[in-house]
Amino acid sequence: MAHSGVVFPEVDGRRSTSALGRAVVADALRGVDPVGARAAERETSWRQGYLDHFRRLVEAGLLREGEAAVDIARAGLDSLHSRMRSVTPAGEVPLGEVFAASTDEDGPALETATVRGTGERTVELSIPLHGQRLAGDALHRQLDRWLAAGSMEPSAASAVREVMAHPDWLDLRDQKLVVLGAGAEMGPLRAVLSWGGEVVGVDLPRPDLWRRVLDIAAGSAGTLHLPVSGSTWSASDLAAHAGGDLVHDLPRLADWLSSLGGPLVLGNYVYADGATNVRVATAVDALSVELLRRRDDVALAFLATPTDVFAVPAEAVEFSTRAYRAPSAVMRLARPALRTVSGGRLLQRNYAPGSDPGLNDSLVPQQGPNYALAKRLQRWRATVARRDGVTTSLNVAPPTRTRSVVKNRALASAYAGAHRFGIEVFEPATSNTLMAALLVHDLRTAGATDPARSSRAPWEDEAHGAVHGGLWRTAYDPRSALGLAVVLGLGSART
Repeated sequence: MAHSGVVFPEVDGRRSTSALGRAVVADALRGVDPVGARAAERETSWRQGYLDHFRRLVEAGLLREGEAAVDIARAGLDSLHSRMRSVTPAGEVPLGEVFAASTDEDGPALETATVRGTGERTVELSIPLHGQRLAGDALHRQLDRWLAAGSMEPSAASAVREVMAHPDWLDLRDQKLVVLGAGAEMGPLRAVLSWGGEVVGVDLPRPDLWRRVLDIAAGSAGTLHLPVSGSTWSASDLAAHAGGDLVHDLPRLADWLSSLGGPLVLGNYVYADGATNVRVATAVDALSVELLRRRDDVALAFLATPTDVFAVPAEAVEFSTRAYRAPSAVMRLARPALRTVSGGRLLQRNYAPGSDPGLNDSLVPQQGPNYALAKRLQRWRATVARRDGVTTSLNVAPPTRTRSVVKNRALASAYAGAHRFGIEVFEPATSNTLMAALLVHDLRTAGATDPARSSRAPWEDEAHGAVHGGLWRTAYDPRSALGLAVVLGLGSART
């Protein structure tokens, strides 16, 4: 079969990722910004022109005091679900019918294997940084440094400090954290297991991946549950039978997750290259909708990429404006010449002074429209879920030297030169532990009464707790400095 599992719809005889992206963005905008919708539909070069349309989605979402973002999110998700398809053994069906179309031909039900670690539980929050583990006063000082550098929003530092003050929060044995993408570098699996938590791991059936994950679980203080296929597996060959493919095994994984005791936190940490990223992101979203339909004890968790478009608070705009007005001595000399020779394209201001909110556009053209759509639909789901009363954690994670990023030579060079513009690129161990701590904070404070939280617009929810590495507070529009960062990083990039 040429195509199977979750697939793009056929348009004029082929499954076009550009046609799908164009249509979904247009549908998302149509009810709020008809002019923007028509512009998206008429875009003839989607792979180059998508940047403006993804920015417009956020701009239009600020209408009606930010409430338009909810309508955009619902319309975008409805469009995606109505257009995407699933090719099953019985034939092709609309994505929304994939669970009802499940038959015995999909394969036998998945079984559950459980690994209980024998390690000692970590009882306080510590974050690895440059070969050390920072806790207590040392971690407080590092949070102060990150704040002073503009690497995170104050709400993120406050949340980490609150977790530090409540170390008992780290023990997540009272709920099961489902880590979709168990082997992901940015996922919370390792941290939560070290805190003694209960994790449900889902990832592709790749024995080498599962051997690594199983080793982490065995040496931890936590408990790992995982799906296994077949009836002949044993502890000695568990890695060979572990895993499930979200794109191709969606009904079986939904049934398996539905059978587990709860409450569940469904955490989305999946990633794939190119068009497959949209397929797997869509599969996860369909799974989320189905589990929320079947169960009343499901929370959702996401990590947002910092290389996207966000509305940001006035405080971040003011920080950026001060940095622009007080450049380093070298930049004071170089900036006028660079702007002149580039016709004003290089080193543009990040924001117009006084913007409230500001609009930070950190989309990176090299990552492409499929990556942008996959990450945007996660933000849309978080917006809709929050509005529907579902406990939801979505935090902006910092630029991080993950394998998937630095294998792109241009991005690796840009990351190596980013510090010249006030951007901090984090190591995976630092990022994933820091973001796991923010997830803990979100889960433990979800039921707290906070009038400020209940009155926040969707863009404010996204900005709250953001660890953007400085992209929101740098003096310069990120894309106007990207080329220079690449040049400055050549030779020192780690790939």
